Amino acid sequence: MTVVEPIRIEGLNAINRALRRIDAEAPKGLRLAHNEAANIVVDTARRKMPRRSGRAQAAVKARSTRTATRVSAGSSRAPYVPWLDYGGEGRVKGRPAYRTFEKGGRYVYPAFHERHGDVQKALEDGLLTVIRAAGLEVD
Repeated sequence: MTVVEPIRIEGLNAINRALRRIDAEAPKGLRLAHNEAANIVVDTARRKMPRRSGRAQAAVKARSTRTATRVSAGSSRAPYVPWLDYGGEGRVKGRPAYRTFEKGGRYVYPAFHERHGDVQKALEDGLLTVIRAAGLEVD
């Protein structure tokens, strides 16, 4: 598996503070821009996941903040999603169920690696849109 460096944006905290000074509602746009980028990974991961009831697919969601793009996998209705993604020993109807362990995961991280460029582009475009909408200039 190819190692892909995380996407880091220098000055994001400063942008967040500047937007907050201009308008208290403006930083919400940053979170929405991060969610748009995260949804690219979410959609790709969901398509790759096996489907029985659809709960595992529905448990992969964008959970971004103003300063971070995040994807969560698992919920109280589908607590087995980490086992499904990474493997290991779990339980199915009370009996042990073993799934070969995959260090990099099967769905979420591979989806990020596959769509890394698209995520970066969506994040850049979304942040520029928010900054311009607030009336700030961009070099």
